[in-house]
Amino acid sequence: MNHPSPIPLSEATALTAAVLDAVETAVVGKRSSLEMVLTGILAGGHVLLEDLPGLGKTLAARSFAQALGLPFTRAQFTPDLLPADLTGAEVFDQRTGEFVFRPGPVFTGLLLADEINRTPPKTQSALLEAMQERQVSVEGTTRKLPQPFHVLATANPVEHEGTYPLPEAQLDRFLLRLSFGYPTAEQEWDVVARRIDRRREEQVVPEVLDAEGLLAVQSAVEDVHVEDSVGHYAVELVAATREHQHSLVGASPRGTLALITCARALAVIRGRSYVVPEDVKALAHPALDHRVTVKPELWLQNATGAGVVESVLGQVAVPAAAEPAGQATAGHPA
Repeated sequence: MNHPSPIPLSEATALTAAVLDAVETAVVGKRSSLEMVLTGILAGGHVLLEDLPGLGKTLAARSFAQALGLPFTRAQFTPDLLPADLTGAEVFDQRTGEFVFRPGPVFTGLLLADEINRTPPKTQSALLEAMQERQVSVEGTTRKLPQPFHVLATANPVEHEGTYPLPEAQLDRFLLRLSFGYPTAEQEWDVVARRIDRRREEQVVPEVLDAEGLLAVQSAVEDVHVEDSVGHYAVELVAATREHQHSLVGASPRGTLALITCARALAVIRGRSYVVPEDVKALAHPALDHRVTVKPELWLQNATGAGVVESVLGQVAVPAAAEPAGQATAGHPA
C-alpha cells in the first residue's frame, strides 16, 4: 500500500471523534474504554480486553472494524485450535496437482481473537508472530499480512475454568490491556431498550474511515510533539515499577514505548498536537499493569501489577504541563 497522504491534526481529531460516536451507537456508555481501544489502534498496536463474558467485548471489536472500514475476521480460540487454523495452510488442489495456500483468519484488517487464553501455548505463539512481525510462516514460507493489521483479543479472567495463562512475553506484545466492567443500571436498561427498538439482534455501525484513512490518521499521530520533561516522566514511571518492593519483574523499555506512542495517539483524540503529563497518567494502568509481575509470595496479600503502578504514580513527581512554543491545539483542549 502506498504511503497515506498526510492530513492535518484537526482533521485527524474530528475523524477519531466520528469513529467513537459511531461505535457508541452499538456499545453503550463505555466512551472512556472505547477511547482507550482506539488509542491502541491509532498507536499501531494490539489491545487485550480482559473481562467477564457478556460485557460487550466482541461487540466492541466488530463495531470498531465497521467504523474503521477494515476487513474483519473472528477466531474463536479453543483448546483444540491448531496454529494452521489461524495462519492458514498449504492445501493440495486435485485439479492442478499442486499445493495452494489457503489463508487463515489472520489475513485481515482487524482480527478478533476471542478467548485467547483458552488455547494452548503453541497456537498462542502463532498469533504472537503475526502480532509482532505482521507476517506468518507456513511450511517454511513467510507471508506478509495486509496493512493495517490489528488484533483485538479478549481474555477471560484467569480464575475461570479451562484457561491457559498468557506468558509474559505475549502479554508484553499487547500495547494496552483494558477491562470494560459492568454497566450501570441505567446503561444496562439502555442496552435492552435499544435491542427492543431495533427489532433484531445484530447491530450495524456506520463506516467512518477505510484502511487508507486509518493509515493517514495513524501517520498524523507521528506529528505529535513530546516535550523532554514529559518523556522523562514516562521513563521514570516505568523505571519505578522495576524498583518497587512488590515487583519481581517491572515493565520493560517496551512499556515506556507503549506509554509514549499511546500518549501521542490520545493527544490526537483529545485535540492536541502535543502530549501532556495527564495523557501519560491516563495510560499508566492500561499500558503498564500487565507488564509488571509481582513477587509470588505476595499473591496471598492480593498484590497486583495495578497496585504497583498505582503506587509509582503517587511517588514520581509530575512535570508542569506547559504548551510547547508554536504548538497549536487542534480543536478542544483536553
